Amino acid sequence: MESPSAIDDFMPTFYVGQHESKRVLPVSSQVVRQAQDCNYDMLTTPITTPNFHSRVLILHADHLEKLKTRAGAIVPPPIIPALSAVDTSLSPGDTISHLLGVVSPWIDLCSPDPLIYDISRQVLELEVTYAAFCGLGNVIIQGPKLHRGKIHSDGLMQYALAIQDALGASNYLQVEIKLPMVNQFDADKDTADSLAYRAREEYVGMNEAVTSRKTELYGSWDAWNITRTVCKYNNRLFVALSLPRHLPPWSIQSRWHSEPLRILCLDSRAFFKNENYHQPVLSKPQQALISRYMRIRNPPWILLCDVGPIPGLDNHDAIFSADGLSTQSSLYDIEPSPTPAQAAQTEYKHRKKRKDDPTPHLSYIRHLQKKQPPRTILERFGAGYQDYLQAPLQPLTDNLESITYEVFEKDPVKYDSYERAIAQALRDWAEQCKPASGPGGRLVVAVVGAGRGPLVTRALQASQAVGVEIELWAVEKNPNAYILLQRHNEKEWHNRVNLVKSDMRSWKGPVREPVPQPTNLLSNDSQPDSEDLYSAEETFHDPVGMSSASSPPTASQSPVHTPIDILISELLGSFGDNELSPECLDGILPLLNPTHGISIPASYTAYLTPIAAPKLHADIAARSTNDPTAPNTPYVVMLHAIDYLSTTDSITKSSELDTKPIPNVLPAWSFSHGPSPPVPASHLNVHNKRHTRLTFRTRDRGVCHGLAGYFEAVLYPGVELSTNPLTMEAQSAGMMSWFPIFFPLKV
Repeated sequence: MESPSAIDDFMPTFYVGQHESKRVLPVSSQVVRQAQDCNYDMLTTPITTPNFHSRVLILHADHLEKLKTRAGAIVPPPIIPALSAVDTSLSPGDTISHLLGVVSPWIDLCSPDPLIYDISRQVLELEVTYAAFCGLGNVIIQGPKLHRGKIHSDGLMQYALAIQDALGASNYLQVEIKLPMVNQFDADKDTADSLAYRAREEYVGMNEAVTSRKTELYGSWDAWNITRTVCKYNNRLFVALSLPRHLPPWSIQSRWHSEPLRILCLDSRAFFKNENYHQPVLSKPQQALISRYMRIRNPPWILLCDVGPIPGLDNHDAIFSADGLSTQSSLYDIEPSPTPAQAAQTEYKHRKKRKDDPTPHLSYIRHLQKKQPPRTILERFGAGYQDYLQAPLQPLTDNLESITYEVFEKDPVKYDSYERAIAQALRDWAEQCKPASGPGGRLVVAVVGAGRGPLVTRALQASQAVGVEIELWAVEKNPNAYILLQRHNEKEWHNRVNLVKSDMRSWKGPVREPVPQPTNLLSNDSQPDSEDLYSAEETFHDPVGMSSASSPPTASQSPVHTPIDILISELLGSFGDNELSPECLDGILPLLNPTHGISIPASYTAYLTPIAAPKLHADIAARSTNDPTAPNTPYVVMLHAIDYLSTTDSITKSSELDTKPIPNVLPAWSFSHGPSPPVPASHLNVHNKRHTRLTFRTRDRGVCHGLAGYFEAVLYPGVELSTNPLTMEAQSAGMMSWFPIFFPLKV
């Protein structure tokens, strides 16, 4: 994991646009500048004009007339001529980057009438290709019509194919599908000027009885899921989500949170009126949802829809900056009525501003932006890592760089927990009067995989805090990190640490002064091989009398290795054992004191839960083009825009009187470490193999893109670490050293 770059720790930035469904004036450079003066960041623009709309309707009517007059004859479908200058007011320019194109909402790509569908696809193709030519970066396409007489959700496949063609019209244009959070039956009302209104009765079946008028919570999401699946999770396909006045259950909010949101659409009808000042405001649940969505790695833009025209186009003096009211929080908060004294003090001061503000909805959104809570420590640390795929570290194979060590060392929670575990182990050892293995009754403590030495420092601090003397050894195979350990030992640890450059699996343990042996008692065959004893390790002598690497034993000497009382390691991966912690410790656990030896950590358990993670799935699909192994690779990810598929209701209620579900995170397998005999080479690591079968029950339909993996570790009884979302807050809140692991599935 690389160190994150400097990230703005202040409030998230809101990019706010304005949309008029019946915009009269062409969106010229002057209009864009006027909108920016009013504190808007972007505007929507229709791609074609009403003239083009009329031309298409006439073409459709003429074709129907031909069908009537030529009954029984084959009449070729109409072909819409190319756009002309009067068909569009859009053109390339300096302000094109501030515009969002809107595909004509009067087309019907979901129509059961093949004529309507064919004309709609032609309109879509003409508009999208011209928008791409002009340099527009984004176009908004109205979502599919799901209710039409007795027909429900028919035509979704043909809609999805049309979107797929639109994406293929340009290599850079990004497409946003405008969808409601929840599909409402009454939402699909066709106006007289729409093509859907002109669909022929024999295809629509308007005289048939309507089978269902029930609101489907997942109907809108189903339409999106079919569309993006047909489009193969194209990374240029996004959602423009319309927020309702009253929010749906938390499960729906969470589902949309996991999707690639580009725009949040706020219609004027979604706002409430502040009782005291009659200003537009959002409810507390709406505010909470926006705050949550704006925490996404690439936060969505906010599009205010039909909240009034851009002020000042006719009268420049009417411009009023939206920032002017954003500091007056009382205008926008839904609060209890003020006291008469408070009302008298504030009413006059705000009356003129209320009257003069031509963009009250924008003013409120800017005010809401300033009210956003600051990022937490974990959010600041993880900024840039959210939903970013990383290959797990391989510290056994690779020598890590200093910056990698540094990132992990910034986590105070992890190392504070380790220090508490070490201190408690030392305290218990002393209180229980256990015999120590070191000279002078000192406990032998070994930090294996010492890295740059943070656990070494914590062990020394714990020893000093509890008043228990230790003999400390630090083992590290990375030759570059070993150099830094030598400097720390000289300048910071005052040569109190015995440093060993060795793979922990080949280290034979703390070595003492060799015991002289009579040379005539040793034959050539029984003499120890000094090269074998010291080739894998390098030991720095410290004042307690260990032998140094510069003085290997002679044929008349025999090295003495003593047990380790407390073994400390930080080999855990995001799934507990995925960085080969059990395999690494197999080689050194036999060196533990066979009676009282302690391993920190003592045990750890891996956990799993199924998740919907469409963004991760899309990223992996894109990688698999050049890397066929990408779908079969586990990734370390700071999971954020995901949806837990298997949940249970929480005990507490959320602010919108709806239960916030709790994910079902189940244990997969565990490992425990303590004194153990050497593992025979013939075992082929069989003792470390694990398998499990878990059952997850889901209440709502969805797509499982993979499994999220976590772990819980017991460092020492009473001191635990956890990345499990169910227990992390209680056991190690704010810990940053491990992100979850993601096991992708092919869907």
